Order: sequence, then structure tokens, then C-alpha cells
Amino acid sequence: MRILFCGDVVARSGRDVIQKYIPHLKKAWALDSVIVNGENAQHGLGLSEKVCDALYKAGVDVITTGNHVWDCKGMFSYIEKDPRVIRPINFMNTVPGKGFFVHDTPKGAILVLNAMGQVFMSPQLDNAFPILSDFLKVYPLGRNKIKAIIVDFHAEATAEKIALGYHLDGTVSLVVGTHTHVPTNDARLLDKGTAFLTDAGMCGDYRSIIGFPCDDEALAARYLKKVPLANKPEPPQGEGTLCGVFLETNDQTGLATRVHSVRLGANFSEVCPDDLPCRGGG
Repeated sequence: MRILFCGDVVARSGRDVIQKYIPHLKKAWALDSVIVNGENAQHGLGLSEKVCDALYKAGVDVITTGNHVWDCKGMFSYIEKDPRVIRPINFMNTVPGKGFFVHDTPKGAILVLNAMGQVFMSPQLDNAFPILSDFLKVYPLGRNKIKAIIVDFHAEATAEKIALGYHLDGTVSLVVGTHTHVPTNDARLLDKGTAFLTDAGMCGDYRSIIGFPCDDEALAARYLKKVPLANKPEPPQGEGTLCGVFLETNDQTGLATRVHSVRLGANFSEVCPDDLPCRGGG
């Protein structure tokens, strides 16, 4: 299996970079699935049906979320009718939607799981560690046609993300962190065959503070005076960067054989697997 996971899509610049690169990468890299975290795709906070449709048209197969999943009006009803949009599995069972989706492909099924951390996060959810472990006993890797399992762990603390990686090592194909909007440089294979990356980063305009303005007024209000802005800040709309992780798995075991960071577009030096073409989007 070849899978591309893209980090938090932020506002229009994030959506634009998805639409620019994903159609090309899906063909050029022979991707079996494209998964994105979309919880910030609607104007920087939240997600809408219109935005989901745009991401699907670009070639996205599954959309994960996090603490901003409910920020846009209408998501409580929409998530019930679109199983490809998932919310953290450790929300209470009374919350709409599900924390997982099984994406059927010609090569077999890919199980996508979404969970949220507890450290420095709001709202405070149930502990994801035992919830994921119990779920994977029912849906184990390699059984019921499940050829790969991807876990998006939406969390603030790097230690908590790394701990979940080791906790699930050998039982899933990839544990990838989201939420901080900053790509980390630690993509690696763990001892038992699970691929891991602390944070996939952001798909959006990096001439910003994690997708929000870095002008003098915004800096002074939030970091010097510690007061809220009078109006909701407009997300920067400059050229975006696609950040994520490429995964290749063993079709027999479902464990990872290769993992590589991906960064395409403005602001960073481009990074992609050595044998695959970086350019060609747009």
C-alpha cells in the first residue's frame, strides 16, 4: 500500500495547495489512499460540507479532525451523513459521528483512526491509549481484509505523541501527530514495524503564526498585551505549503516498510521520497 497523509489544512491557502498537488501526486506516486486532517480548512477554524466536497474533488479519500471539529455550524448533522469525515474516537459516544473509517481500495481496506490527546488540550477527552488498544483488538491489522491502519493523534505534547507511537508499535501501520501545525523531522520506523512522525505539520501559508496573522497588531495583542483581538483575525492567504508523510506498507503484514516526510511548495526546502517526483502539481 502507498498512502499519503497530509497535516492540518488551514484556510484557503491550505485548500489551494491540496487542490494543486494531490491530483498529480495520486497518479505519480500510485497512491492507494490520501488522508488529510481538515479541522481548520474552513477559514482557519472548523470544517464545512462545501469544503469537504472540494477536498474530495481534489482526490482526498478520508478527512480526520480534532478539537475544532464542531467550530462550524452544521457539522453536527453533516458528520452523521458523511462517514469519510471522522472525529476523535475518544469523544463521548453521545457525540455525532465516528472515530474511524474503513477506506476500501482495490488492494484491500485501510482503517483510519482519529484520536485526541489529553495534555494541554481542550476539551478534555477520555484517555485515547486504552480506547485505541481495545478497538484494535476488534479490528486487528491483517484481519477482515484490513491491509493498513493509520492513526491520526491530534495532540499538543510531543511526549504524549511519541508515547502513543510506542504503545501501538506493531499493531498499526502509522501513528502520525497533528495539531501543532509545525512539521517535525523525525519520520522513522519503530522497532516492531510501525511508522511514526511526531507532527505532520500544516498545509497552508507558513508566513504566519501556525496559520494566523503575524502582523504587529496580532503579535502585540496575543503575545505582548495578552488581550483578545477586537475582531477574528483573517488567515493569511499567501502561497501555501503541503506538509505530510508518505507511507509504504507490506501487503502481507500491513506494517510499514518505508516512511518519508513530504514538504512541497513555498517557504521550505522541498522534501519527498528520493525515487518519486516532487514537482508536477498545478
